[in-house]
Amino acid sequence: MIRHIVMWKLKGDAEGGTKRENALRMKALLDACAGRTPGMRRLEVAIDMGIDAAAWDVVLDSDFDDRAALDAYQEDPVHLTAKAFIARVRDLRAAVDFER
Repeated sequence: MIRHIVMWKLKGDAEGGTKRENALRMKALLDACAGRTPGMRRLEVAIDMGIDAAAWDVVLDSDFDDRAALDAYQEDPVHLTAKAFIARVRDLRAAVDFER
């Protein structure tokens, strides 16, 4: 199984929305990806609570059966729509993929 984790720091204002509004839109777009790809076991998206100013704003934590399932998720049209929006509102991105 592969765990795929991505974190983003968002711009203060982008695409006509505040950081909070864009975080909520990101979450909705990414949540729509859940269960669409065969081999996706789990997808969870969370927005930071704002306790630590150095924290990342949004995190995606997901599990896939194998690399083929992760690759299929990356090319899913719903994911590509989310990815395009995120590219416009993010400042920084960090990711890690590892076998469990």
